[in-house]
Amino acid sequence: MAYDGLVNYSIVKELQSVIINGKVDKIYEPNFEEIVLGLYSNGVKYALNFVINSHYYRANLTTNAKPNPNQAPNFCMTLRKYLVGTHITKIYTKNLERIIFIEFEGYSKSKDFSVKKLIIELMGKYSNIILVDQNDVIIDALKHFSVNSGSHRNIFTGNNYEFPNSSKLDFMDIHDCDEFCRTLENNAKKLNTTSLCKIISNTFTGISRTSIKSFEEKLNLKDEINKESSKSLYDYILKIINLPDRTICSKYDNDYSLELLESQDEIAKDSLQINFFLDDYYTNKETNTTFINYRDNLLKLILNKLKKLNTKLDSINDKLSECKDAEKYKLYGELITSNLYRIDDYNTESITLENYYDNNNPVTIELDKTIAPSANAKKFFKRYKKLKNAKEIVETQKKIISNDIDYLESIVYEISRCKTVLDIDDVYSEIQDTSVKLNSKKGNKKSVRNSKLNSNKKGQIAEPLKFEIDGFTVLVGKNNKQNDYLTTKLANKDDIWLHVKDFHGSHVILRTDNKVPSQDTINKCAELAKKYSKANDSSNISVDYTYVKNVKKPSGSKPGMVIYTNNKSVIVK
Repeated sequence: MAYDGLVNYSIVKELQSVIINGKVDKIYEPNFEEIVLGLYSNGVKYALNFVINSHYYRANLTTNAKPNPNQAPNFCMTLRKYLVGTHITKIYTKNLERIIFIEFEGYSKSKDFSVKKLIIELMGKYSNIILVDQNDVIIDALKHFSVNSGSHRNIFTGNNYEFPNSSKLDFMDIHDCDEFCRTLENNAKKLNTTSLCKIISNTFTGISRTSIKSFEEKLNLKDEINKESSKSLYDYILKIINLPDRTICSKYDNDYSLELLESQDEIAKDSLQINFFLDDYYTNKETNTTFINYRDNLLKLILNKLKKLNTKLDSINDKLSECKDAEKYKLYGELITSNLYRIDDYNTESITLENYYDNNNPVTIELDKTIAPSANAKKFFKRYKKLKNAKEIVETQKKIISNDIDYLESIVYEISRCKTVLDIDDVYSEIQDTSVKLNSKKGNKKSVRNSKLNSNKKGQIAEPLKFEIDGFTVLVGKNNKQNDYLTTKLANKDDIWLHVKDFHGSHVILRTDNKVPSQDTINKCAELAKKYSKANDSSNISVDYTYVKNVKKPSGSKPGMVIYTNNKSVIVK
């Protein structure tokens, strides 16, 4: 939904009906692009939200709470100093500009009578929140700009506030439909187009192409300039401005836009319909965007780590291939040493000896001709010892790296199943509790998580999935941490544990409650284990099951890793 001047105008009209004379009792800054004013008006508490994010800029009342930092930022402290305790005396916008002015009067926290004005500029990447005094002198701003840095205005403490200039016309200055049509016809020639949508959006400030397209669709108009279409659009826009009680948000082309109801009786409309609609609309969009960015950034780090581990594993395998020759060098050393009495003591390139380990078959040994055969024997024994020691070390390293790779592959599967930001939080928290380091750059934590929700306290485990099958409760873990919690903490020893064989997947717990489930019930639980595993799209998958008392977690193993005995299997087709 395009937050244009028409939407902004409708928002302000709704706010005028509820927050005038409202008292400011709280001010928060959840992040560096958002300010929330806590208001008390006519016995009702409101939260007035201002967001200056370049993609989701808006002003509206909100019911969606966000966590706040432990220490309030400087601008938030400035607003608290001057505005807490004051009352809103006026809220308005200048025509269809996406700029809101809120005037405050009253005794601030410093006990001084204060007259202040908060200016919310909602202009894409240039959006800002500015606090000025009664003489329009800037006290502070959320963002500071300078003409030296490419801005058209100086936004600094002590400067006079300047209203931003616009080359477009103001729709509110148009006196009648004829003037509107003449203006469009003149600009059509300048813009060299017949598209009403392009002409209007490029001529008048605050009217977006999305809004015009939606109006054309609702009025059954073609996107072509003519007097009839121009008149219809003019009347429709004018009614949206003058009849805010009949303006709602409705579905349009997989999105939403403003719509004018034909009569007030069509809907029992909430006086804050547009405010709360925008609140839910943008909150959902922000949540989805945060989820996608968080998931993709975390996945990128994990895949990079997997790439490095696989490269290291290839190097270890190459080293192990070299170590296979260790016994050969030991043999060469033994053969030379046992035959020194019959070998001429002079340097040679090679020597042929009988291999008494292989029926005395002859074997030719390449020698270093710069040293004697006895020295070559010592060299072979030294090389044998070095490769033997190296083999022990690299085999240990291979086991560790293979376990890390297997664990991270299970994390990739977990991330693919995550549906919410909180699910990703659980996975991220799980990784941080292990020895696997993702090697994210110092100070680059925001690349993984733009804003920390802190929704789950440390050590707190989210609820697993729960199902009812044939009167039995079945629990399914959503990630490795939950799998461990289900199997080692929550499940009773006589419950039945299920897991897909040779694939990453969820631990499934069938709560028996001292009853004996039928094989058909176990089969249904096995289908559930397959569904919540990496083998979901495969057929004829084996699912192992056993009593929880037969499932053990090795000391020091990664989350979700267990060993089990006395198990049976069922094939899920």
